[in-house]
Amino acid sequence: MAATTTQSITLLIDKLIAAYPAFHFKRGADFRWDPTQKTIFYNEASSDTASLLHELAHAILGHESFNKDIELIEIERDAWTHATKQLSPIYDIAIPNEIVEEALDTYRDWLHARSTCPNCSATGVQTKKGTYSCIVCSTHWRVNDARVCALRRYTLTK
Repeated sequence: MAATTTQSITLLIDKLIAAYPAFHFKRGADFRWDPTQKTIFYNEASSDTASLLHELAHAILGHESFNKDIELIEIERDAWTHATKQLSPIYDIAIPNEIVEEALDTYRDWLHARSTCPNCSATGVQTKKGTYSCIVCSTHWRVNDARVCALRRYTLTK
């Protein structure tokens, strides 16, 4: 059965602190893993235990960074798989597939937006971190991080 109350998040945090002393757990506005601080941030007012387990999975799996944007989708998928297959049975928290797919869709949409050519709207290919090239019109562009802010694409050449 899924834990759905604020108290359940608090109780789960207590269990996770005891089970994973190598990681820090800190209240925050959202759920996220910060590998530089080895800290999992969580929203104590939320009932989203699935996201908490997902962020813990990032920590357990040692996720730190990625070079190509497509790698982020793989990292996210791996964290959701670990959360659903390994962690959710331990903590008796159901993580419906719909939640996983909705979360992954946000990254798929993010990748699609980044890779869309600002000149002709074809799908480009990433040539290096933050830089794309269009195979249709030869436009090159760079993108900002845009995981927590608005996407910006800056044309480099046409």
